[in-house]
This record gives sequence, structure tokens and C-alpha cells, in this order.
Amino acid sequence: MTKDPKFSRSLKIALFATGLSGIVAEYVLSTLASYFLGDSVVQFTLIVSIMLFAMGLGARISRRFETDLLATFISLEYILSLLVTFASLTAYGISLFPSLTAVSLYSLSLIIGLLIGMEIPLVIRMNDAFEELKVNVSNIMENDYYGSLLGGIFFAFVGRPYLGLTYTPFVLGMVNFSVAFYLLILLNKHLKTVQYKKLKWASAFMFLIWGLGLWQASNIIAYGEQQRYADQVIFDQQTNYQRIVLTENKGDYWLFLNGNQQLSTLDEVNYHEAIVHPMLSKLKQPKNILILGGGDGCVAREVLKYPSVEKITLVDLDPAMTHLAKENPVMRKINQDSFHNPKVQIINGDGFTFMADHPDYYDGIIIDLPDPKNVDIARLYTVEFYQLCYKHLRPNGLMVTQAGSPYYAEEAFKCIDKSFQAAGFSTLPYHTHLITLGEWGWVMGSKNIPQQNMKRAFEKLNFPDSTTHWINQDAMKMMMSFGKSVFKVDDKNIKPNYLHHPTLYKYYLDGHWELY
Repeated sequence: MTKDPKFSRSLKIALFATGLSGIVAEYVLSTLASYFLGDSVVQFTLIVSIMLFAMGLGARISRRFETDLLATFISLEYILSLLVTFASLTAYGISLFPSLTAVSLYSLSLIIGLLIGMEIPLVIRMNDAFEELKVNVSNIMENDYYGSLLGGIFFAFVGRPYLGLTYTPFVLGMVNFSVAFYLLILLNKHLKTVQYKKLKWASAFMFLIWGLGLWQASNIIAYGEQQRYADQVIFDQQTNYQRIVLTENKGDYWLFLNGNQQLSTLDEVNYHEAIVHPMLSKLKQPKNILILGGGDGCVAREVLKYPSVEKITLVDLDPAMTHLAKENPVMRKINQDSFHNPKVQIINGDGFTFMADHPDYYDGIIIDLPDPKNVDIARLYTVEFYQLCYKHLRPNGLMVTQAGSPYYAEEAFKCIDKSFQAAGFSTLPYHTHLITLGEWGWVMGSKNIPQQNMKRAFEKLNFPDSTTHWINQDAMKMMMSFGKSVFKVDDKNIKPNYLHHPTLYKYYLDGHWELY
């Protein structure tokens, strides 16, 4: 092997850069898998595990290359550049065929991991002439791991929030391309003439493809996104936490988060009246209300109909969602400018952390969060979280949460009810039919009404016509009535949802959503 000192230094720089690119590729694919396939914990676990396994296979395959190691390494970088650059565009394209989405994402993870795994052994072998084994291995691994740290920081604070899943892969592709081109130009004398010419042409081709992809990336993503929805997409944004999409059809609007419907103007009034008015109509002159979630502003809109309310604190994780609700003309019309009302204070942060850290007490707490389809969200449906809420409720206070479907996911619905009770609440489950969501339910919790009196306490509520569009006393009586279990669920086997023993998301995923 050559004694050129630039050779060893260049290889270490290359490994630092590819370490950065490799870890970000893992995060991009994991995020894409979470978006298209759901359950972020499972998808991150699977993608990272597949890539690590594939890296092991790649390391094994690298043994087969005995000559022309530098040319092989540069070629691998070009192939990686192509794959990571178009990972996101490929995912959106394949998503038009749902049955192939999982296969394509896992296959991409496998192939990219395989190529990454081949790089480190090749570099160690090329660097063998410059350093003794223990120094060689430690230096190469050190640079790769340092690059991984920088890659993680880049993805968390630059890639995902500012570049999104559209353009972050193009940055990764350019990193791999730059590494290959850097080695090609700097170390060209260590390549055979034929290899050098072929790799030069490959460089020109790769750069052209990268440029064309960058030029059309937003159009491709927009097309792929549009195909996921029945109606015209009028707004979409990838945030730090989720993908927000707003669609329109004949004057009606739908809001989706990570592909899941959050509201439709066809029936959102029914939903938001059901979650707000039974609680606030029961409370005597409520003054201080806490909303956890509800970033679309519609819960706040309904709460503001009560003149006694002096302060509404709304805690939602995603500032992009609350900004959309506050500034987007469509959302402002839907929520009737609720976020511009001086009574409403918006706090962007985690609901669990807020309840643990803030000392305030509330007359009522309204929890309007996405469905508990993974462990991350399900922690906000745990007994421990409800116990925190219990402490922050005044003695006559009430709390209500959206609880999903009592029919499509009956076990999950009843798990939430049991979790409320385990936290010390008397509970009242209730439900109604929504045009776009089917049968949907909520659970009300009280600190001072005995369990046996809960249903009776809400049977005679009055809902003034000037306050509501749909809900009235007859609707309330109907919502508290349940028939027999459709799927013969045994209540005795349903366990509350705890942080240390999460059960809810499993019940939710085991629901009969194929009938939805």
C-alpha cells in the first residue's frame, strides 16, 4: 500500500463524513416508516435493527474484495449517494401502492445498511500500511462515531425542522457524493487509468441526477402526498413532530396529522360540542380551563362560549400546529379566531411535563389528543398522567378526554375508562356517531360525584340553543347509552394503562380497524 500521508488522512475525513451520512439515513428512513406505517417506536426499532444487521452482512461481504479497494470504496459512495438522495422520493412514490410500502422501506434500509457496513472494513484495510492495528482500528471507528454524533445533531436541529424529509436526503446524497469526489480528485494517482476515467464519468452522471432530483423534488413529494388523500391538498408541512395536511372538497375541509384525520368541517362541531359542553354545562361558573392538545383551536372556540371563563391555558406540543390554527385563513374561519382571544394562552410543550411542573389549579381539564396508537402518545393516557391531572383539579372539578371508538377499539376505550378510575376519578363514558369517524367516544372524570351517581348527574343538563348547534338534553341521554358488547369483550381482562406497563396502545392496535 502507498505511503502517501494524504491517503490516511483522507480516509479518516471520508469516514467522518460517511458516519454523519449513515446515521442520518437511519433517522430519515425511520421517520418515513413512522409516517407511512405508524407506531414510531416499532418503526424506529425495526429500521435501526435492520440497518445494523445489514451492516454486519456488509462487513462480511467486504472480505470478498481483495484488490482495487479505493476504487471499490468510491463506487460504494456513489451508490450510497444515489440511494439516500432518492430514499424519500421513492417512499412517497411507493406509498401509492400501500401493500409495497413496508417492503420498500425495509429493503432500502437493508441495502443502505449493507453498503455502509462494507465501508469501514475497506478503510481499515487501506489504512493498514500507516498505523498498527490497534491504532488503525480505533482511529477509523473514532472518526465514524464522531461523524454519527454530528449527524444526529444535524438531523434533530437542522434536517428535520428546516429541510424536512424532502431535502434532508439530498444533503446526505451530496455528502456521500462529495466524499467520493474528494477521494477521486485527491488520490487519483492511486487509481488505475481505466478506473479513474469510469469514476469521472460516474461523477458527472451522479451530479446530473442529483441536480435533476433536487429540481423536481418538491413536485414529486407534492404529487405523492396528493395521492394519499381523496381531496385537494391545500396545505402541507413537515414539522419537528408530525406532518400536517389540510385538504378541501366543495367548501368542506379536513385536517390530517401524519395521515390520520383530526377533524372535518362536516362533523367537527358535533365532536367538539361533545367533548366540551357536557363538562362545562355541569360546572358552576367555570373560570380557569386547561386544554391539553386541541391545537386546531376548536375546543378553545367552544370553551369561549361560556362568559364565566376568564382564562384558557392550551398546551400543545407542536408550535407549527398552533401557528397554523392562529394564522391560516381556513383554520381561523373554522376555529372562529379563538387563538386571537386574549383569554387564551398558548403554551407549546409536552403535556406530561406541563402537568408535572406547573402549580396552577383548574375548574376543568379537556384532553384532546391524537389516538394512543403508540407508546409515545399513550403515556398521556396513563394512570400516572391522570393522577397528575387529578391533583391540578379543584375539588368540584371535571376532566374529559377523547377516548377513540367504543366499537372499533372497544378494549382501548374501556382501558381509558379503567385508567381514569385507577387515578381516583368517578367516570362517565359516552359516545356518538360522527359522519367521517363513525362511532366515537369520550370519558368524563369527576372528583366529587360518586360513581353510582355519575350518569344521573348528567341526564338533566341544559344546553342553551344560543350556545350549541347540535348537542341538547336528548343527545346527552343518547350518548350515555351503550348496548351490549359487539365483539364480546371481557371487561375483567382489561388492565389500566401504566407508564411501567403500557397496555393501551396494544388494545388500540388490536382493534377492529379493518372494519373502519
